[in-house]
Amino acid sequence: MEVKIGVRDVAREVVLESELTPDAVASAVDDAVKSQTLLRLTDEKGRLVIVPGSLIGYVEIGAPETRRVGFGAL
Repeated sequence: MEVKIGVRDVAREVVLESELTPDAVASAVDDAVKSQTLLRLTDEKGRLVIVPGSLIGYVEIGAPETRRVGFGAL
């Protein structure tokens, strides 16, 4: 699922594909913002993304994406 994180005073958002559930991401964001600690998320390729909880402007959590198989047109 795609996760977009808006960081305060930064023009670009942080975008990553996560294997976590939407509830797990929301819980991690909630904890980081409330306790003013670091938000740590790992993407599908194993890269660690760290954002200070005090600088999070917004988080957009996409719906889990189903894998498509085949060559058919949409």
